[in-house]
Amino acid sequence: MSLDRRSLLRGLAAMGVGAVAASCSGPPAPELARLVLLTGPSGAVFREVGASLVAALKPHLPNTFITAMPTGSSVDNLRLLAAGAGQLGLASLDAIESTGKSPAGLSAIGRLYDSFLHLVVPADSPIQSFSDLTGRKVSLGAQGSSTGFTSDRLLGMTGVKPVGVQMSQTDGANAVADGTIDAMLTLTGIPTPAITDLARRKSVRLVSLDAEAKLLAGKYPGPYVPATIPSTTYHGVKACPTVAVPNLLLSRDDLGDDVARIVTETVFTEVSVITKGHPEASHINVRTGIATGIVPLHPGAAGWFRDVKR
Repeated sequence: MSLDRRSLLRGLAAMGVGAVAASCSGPPAPELARLVLLTGPSGAVFREVGASLVAALKPHLPNTFITAMPTGSSVDNLRLLAAGAGQLGLASLDAIESTGKSPAGLSAIGRLYDSFLHLVVPADSPIQSFSDLTGRKVSLGAQGSSTGFTSDRLLGMTGVKPVGVQMSQTDGANAVADGTIDAMLTLTGIPTPAITDLARRKSVRLVSLDAEAKLLAGKYPGPYVPATIPSTTYHGVKACPTVAVPNLLLSRDDLGDDVARIVTETVFTEVSVITKGHPEASHINVRTGIATGIVPLHPGAAGWFRDVKR
């Protein structure tokens, strides 16, 4: 279901923030026995934001046992959602749109925040560009991850051939720290906990992905946007050009409209609680929330946005 963005913005301005928050009062909580949110691997922002969202939802769904399930990330979450292993899941837009059509049986609660592709190396590494990864041992993300999908796409476009290993953000960062791998490629929100911890333990730097960002944006317009990881993101690490990818919170179509509405309302009115410690994630807002690409909004989410517009 589509919404007119200009009308939404006019409605928001007329209502004010207080009116949005006031819509939290409503009918009794729905009866749903269990709600599972599929998140991501150790050391990832998906994992932390997902856990915070579950905590924020619990007061609004007191009759429901709500859990956050750790996963490999986007590709894994799409597969698990389709299989019915969870009702909600986080995923990057490039993985979602990989087939050119919206995934069957799934819809969107809303667009959340952007992930940034990081190429992390020790400060004294000879690796100066993406092409230097050929022949080097590189973490390409956990199995089923957003990183794995995006890195495979980029490697295919460029012909760069690293010795790839599958690692979570935490394991990849630890392997960079102890020198068992040469580099870590990861698509994640900023700051990502594993890299924050790595930068405190070891002098590292980010390798520019400016040219690669332009390649991706040129071939796949929509999910990829050239961006910069700010110098304030990680201790002692300079700003670096890269590519950003939006993330969506997805839902199975068979999730009740009343539950989807509560989830949507919680996400977009309790941002400061859900994204504490993650400045990029704090960009979640109702203005961009409806920009879900080819994925339609869940009827419960669309109803909430429509009421906010009024």
